[in-house]
Amino acid sequence: MNNFFADIGYFILLINVILFIKGFSNNGKAFKIFTIYSVLIFIIQIIVNVLNYLKINNLFLSHFYFILQFFLLSFFYLTILKVNFQKTTIKLLLILCPLILVIQYLMDPNLFFEFNLFEIFITSFPIIIYSTYYLYNLLNEKKDFYYINLGILIYLFGSTVLFLVGNLVAKLDNNLNDIPWILNSALYIMYQLFILVEWKNNFSKKI
Repeated sequence: MNNFFADIGYFILLINVILFIKGFSNNGKAFKIFTIYSVLIFIIQIIVNVLNYLKINNLFLSHFYFILQFFLLSFFYLTILKVNFQKTTIKLLLILCPLILVIQYLMDPNLFFEFNLFEIFITSFPIIIYSTYYLYNLLNEKKDFYYINLGILIYLFGSTVLFLVGNLVAKLDNNLNDIPWILNSALYIMYQLFILVEWKNNFSKKI
């Protein structure tokens, strides 16, 4: 069941990647950053599935996924946020969060081959903050990237809570181990659908 939902999410991601690449040259910096983010995430997902098919441990790729997502979405919001305090917050966290992770991995290098819940939190929570900033700003501004921002906020908040809480629940009952992954896949489908709606409403006519 989890694989079924995950495959749907990847298929919609592929559609979004193709559409955003087609509009790459006709749109601004924020659009280009989000396109690069989508392409790199799609490439990581392909590698994850290939390694999984070959029965090779692919947990180390989760670090590339979350760290790339943190950097690229941080630069995405740095481009679309206009308030100086908000942009300063992003610049500060772009330095602070990676530094904390470097210290953690230096203290325990074995974490590189494990699923790091702290890494998920420290790379996702700042994006949730930026997304909330942008949603607040949209009360008085043109609603560019509204659906993408809403998708990011819902997906990252939901998935972060699922991973943190689901890990604790799974330790208590192994039968519940798949539930966080299934719910996360459902959230990912919703996220990709928001991106697709954004493209249709705001960018489809610019290709």
